[in-house]
Amino acid sequence: MKMNFLTSSRGRWPWQLLLVCLLMGTALVGCNSGQEAAPDGPIERQPVRGGPVLLREDIALRRLTAVGGGAVRLELNPADGALYYLKPLEGVFRLSLEAESAPELVVRLADLGVEGVPAGMTFGPDGALYLVLNRAPGPPSTQATILRGQPAGAGYDWQILAQTEPYPASGTNFDHLFTGIVLSPDGDWVYVSSGSRTDHGEIQTNAGAFPDTRETGLTSAILRLPADATELSLPDDQAFLEEQGWFYADGTRNAYDLAFAPNGDLFGVDNGPDADYPDELNWLREGRHYGFPWRFGLYDNPQQFPDYDADGDVYLSEDFVAVQRGTYRNDPSYPAAPGPFTDPIVNNGPAAAQYRGEDGQPADAAAEGGVLNSFTPHRSPLGLVFPTDASLPADILGEGGAFGAFLLSWGSAGGDLSDIGQDLLLLQLTRGEDNYSAIVTQIARQFNRPIDAVLIGNRLYILEWDGDGNIWELTFD
Repeated sequence: MKMNFLTSSRGRWPWQLLLVCLLMGTALVGCNSGQEAAPDGPIERQPVRGGPVLLREDIALRRLTAVGGGAVRLELNPADGALYYLKPLEGVFRLSLEAESAPELVVRLADLGVEGVPAGMTFGPDGALYLVLNRAPGPPSTQATILRGQPAGAGYDWQILAQTEPYPASGTNFDHLFTGIVLSPDGDWVYVSSGSRTDHGEIQTNAGAFPDTRETGLTSAILRLPADATELSLPDDQAFLEEQGWFYADGTRNAYDLAFAPNGDLFGVDNGPDADYPDELNWLREGRHYGFPWRFGLYDNPQQFPDYDADGDVYLSEDFVAVQRGTYRNDPSYPAAPGPFTDPIVNNGPAAAQYRGEDGQPADAAAEGGVLNSFTPHRSPLGLVFPTDASLPADILGEGGAFGAFLLSWGSAGGDLSDIGQDLLLLQLTRGEDNYSAIVTQIARQFNRPIDAVLIGNRLYILEWDGDGNIWELTFD
C-alpha cells in the first residue's frame, strides 16, 4: 500500500500530513507547523518541559508515553481496560495502563482480510473492535468498509459489517472519506461519518470522469447501521439508504468525531471549508440537515448566488488550496438549497469565538458580547469526550442544568485571526428548546497537533499526532 507525496506551493508534504489534512479537511493555513505564543492567562503552568501549558490549578500532568507521530485514533477497550491507538499504515496498538510495557501491535492491516487505510475506530462493551477503512478500488472511485472484529484468542475474527459500492472520488484533498464511528449506548447501532467530496459543493469531475458531479448520495452525511449486521451493501443512493433507515442525517462536511452525551444525545464536530467560516459542533438528530454545502455556521455559501464574485470575497485567502485551484467562482448551475437547516451549537465564549466580519476584519464574538455558531475558523475540532465520573470537579461535570465536555483543536486559525488552537477546551453545554448553547473555556494549550482523547475516571488521555506522538495524562483533582 503506497502513499504518495503532495506537492503544494509550500513544498512537499510527507504522507502522514497529507492523510490527516485529507481526512480532516484542514486548509493549508491550518496545516502549517508553526506555534505562536499565546497571551499569558491568570494561571499558567508548564509542568513538563516542552509539554502543554495548563490553565487550571487542579490539573496534574505527566507524559504517559510517546508512540511516534502519525497515530490518528485513541480508544479505551472496556473489556480489558487498556488504551488502543490506530496508525493508518501500520495497524492497531495496545497500550496497557497497568504495566510499564511497550505498546503491542495487535491488529496488522494484513489481518483484516480487506484492503484499505483505517481512519476510524471504536470498541463495543464486549471488546468488539469496529474499524472504518477507505480504499481506491481503481481510480477514479473510492470505497469504504466498516469492519467488526470479535475477540478470538490473541486476535480478532473479522467480518464486514457494511461496505459501500464504489462512489465518485474528486481526486483532490477535499475527499474527506469515511472517518468517525461511534456505537450507540444500547449497543444496537453504529453511527458513521461520511465526509464530503468537495470543499464547498463545487463541481469536481476528477479529470472528467464524473461530469457535473458535486456531492453524491453517500457523501456529507451520517449513516446509522445495525451493529450486528453482516455484509450490508451501501449503494450511492440516498433514497435507498433512507428507505432502509440507514441514512441518519445530512449536510455534514467532515464530522471527524462523533460522541454520545450522558443524556443520550449524539454530537458531532464538523470541519469547515477552505475559507474563513466557522467550524461546528452539532447536535445530530435523525432526518435533520446541517447545511453543507449551502451554509457554514450561520453563513450562507455565497457561491450559490448568481452574482457571486470570488475576487471580492473577504473570506478567502491566497493561502487556501481551494482558492489556488479556482474552486470559488461564479457558478450559475449551483443547486438550490433544500432547507430547512439545523443550526450549529451556540458558542458563548470566552474561547474559540473569533470570526471574520463582513468588512474582512478579524473580530471576536464573545469579546463583543455576542455569540458564534460554533468555533473560530480552521480550529479543526475533534477529540470530543463527555465526563461522567463523580470524582471530577463540579464545573467539569456541569452545574445548573449544564453538562461538561472536553474538546481538542488540531488546527490554527492563521492569517490575522490570532486563535492558534492546538488546545483543550472545556464546554459547559445547556440544552434549549431545539439546540444547545455552550460556555467555552480554554483549560490547556500548546499541544502538538492533538488529535484524540480518552477519559477514564478523572484522567484524560490526549494523543498528539505530530512530533513524538506523545500521549499525555491529565489528572483532575
